[in-house]
Amino acid sequence: MNTSELFALLEQHKNAALLFEYSPGQLVGANYHITEVKHVVIDAVDCGARADAWNETVIQLWESPEELGKTEYMSAYKALGILKKVGSMRAYDTQAVVRFEYGNSLFHTAQLFVNDYEIKENQLLLKLAVAPTDCKAKDVCGVPEPADVSAASCSPGSGCC
Repeated sequence: MNTSELFALLEQHKNAALLFEYSPGQLVGANYHITEVKHVVIDAVDCGARADAWNETVIQLWESPEELGKTEYMSAYKALGILKKVGSMRAYDTQAVVRFEYGNSLFHTAQLFVNDYEIKENQLLLKLAVAPTDCKAKDVCGVPEPADVSAASCSPGSGCC
């Protein structure tokens, strides 16, 4: 999900409570705050000596220990207000991928991408997931692409079954 898609989703469901699922069945507590928004510029060189560059929007979520037991989640409207205020101070790259930075005592701090979302009972649930590391220069480094092991490619004698 890019930044403009997130803003449009929040705008479309601004009256909904905004929840985050950081791992299947595990929600960020209702005591969360948006504590930082980072406009990140990545200027990278991969293991195949190829340069690349892109932008990311990283939104940090933090659970306030003083609000443990809180049951009412922040509204999408309030989150959008915070994000718009940030945008008035530092312009967004609206095409930048958005990530949420989060961690707690049971889950290591990580930057999570929006894998999916769900709307139910006046709640907007953003389902977050980690992205595994990968070799971006498989062709240069001689790393074979994973074989297609779909049912269509598994024929007798193919070696995949």
